[in-house]
Amino acid sequence: MAFVDECTLYVTSGRGGDGSPSMHSEPYKARGGPDGGNGGHGGSVILEVDTGVHDLSWLADHPHQRADAGRSGRSAKREGRDGEDLVLAVPDGTAAFDERGLVADLVGEGARVVIATGGRGGRGNAAIATARNRAPRIAEHGEAPEERTLRLELRTVADVGLVGLPNAGKSTLLARLTAAKPKIAAYPFTTLTPNLGVAGGDGDRFVVADVPGLIEGAAAGKGLGHRFLRHVVRCRALVLVLDLSAEDPAADLAILRAELAAYDPALAERPAVVVATKADVVDDAHAIAARIGRDVAVVSAMTGEGIEELLARLGLLAREAAAAEPPRQATVVLRPGRPRFVVTRQGAGWAVQGSKVERWVMETDLDDDEQVARLQARLKKEGVDRALAAEGARPGDEVSIRDRVFEFQADPDPAGTPGEEEPADA
Repeated sequence: MAFVDECTLYVTSGRGGDGSPSMHSEPYKARGGPDGGNGGHGGSVILEVDTGVHDLSWLADHPHQRADAGRSGRSAKREGRDGEDLVLAVPDGTAAFDERGLVADLVGEGARVVIATGGRGGRGNAAIATARNRAPRIAEHGEAPEERTLRLELRTVADVGLVGLPNAGKSTLLARLTAAKPKIAAYPFTTLTPNLGVAGGDGDRFVVADVPGLIEGAAAGKGLGHRFLRHVVRCRALVLVLDLSAEDPAADLAILRAELAAYDPALAERPAVVVATKADVVDDAHAIAARIGRDVAVVSAMTGEGIEELLARLGLLAREAAAAEPPRQATVVLRPGRPRFVVTRQGAGWAVQGSKVERWVMETDLDDDEQVARLQARLKKEGVDRALAAEGARPGDEVSIRDRVFEFQADPDPAGTPGEEEPADA
């Protein structure tokens, strides 16, 4: 199966269960009163890091995910069962985005974020009974589910990242340093997805990532540069891999450093070592390396020249980088939840949707003038009338809230409130 490092995910939380409007019924017992139970809460959709998952291929193949709905309440004050949360396993280093930007950046085993919150269960009539309305014959409906579309990106987490131009010998070097078996061929862009391997001994192990080759202009998106460079960001240290048989290895090094700095200035300050490969195919490898710069490691992945020294150097580099770096933590962006209500055009009239507003309407006995007046005051205080007026509602327009139709009327209040809803004649 191909390595997948980005995908689109469509998630829906569970709907809340409806409350029960049951009235207690028992032989020889009059006026048993309300005994309807509450509905169960819907399940939420959660992303959780699992180090046993290595890419996003399963989610790419199953992009539509839905949590369980809550069960409805029943008589005898029996509450509905809550829907089970849906936990989706993602690899370490997964970032989630929505239309407003970053939602969460998950790093570390067990890091998790709720990406779609389950709907609240509706209250049964036993729960909404009051001293003034001791036997309500209605119950609340469960809250609607939350639907979201997310874009997931995997940013490989590694101790050391091998970065270089295409066909610089990065995959061959990875295969020599670790037990990984990446695809190796004599043409550019052999590697299109990161390869990981573990190097070092039992007491000094570190993870090495082979990042796909970068070209000049990669920071601007050329050659899938953005897709490749995002894997470099999480590497604690970098190995800048140069091909000694290239026309100008020093110019290649300048290109690499320029693209890394253009993509993220912090990468220019990242601990790094320069490694010149393919020493076996040139006549004077050390002389060429001296022209590149100071302290350049010269190796041949084919013959093994310089590999042991490089392993020891990379082990030290990985330890020092890990000690200098603060502990990695998951990032969750907190934003306001769902809007309190939403006003939309519906034919010649208007529709208002929102859990709190709908709950108030369902609790109200529209044949009781006192309850209707209380409902109007609550809607006005919530700002429903102002929102309708802002959208263009005019006096006499029909306003639908939870399948109950009201008439929008101008507010005679001198305070200047734009309008109010009154029950339509039906």
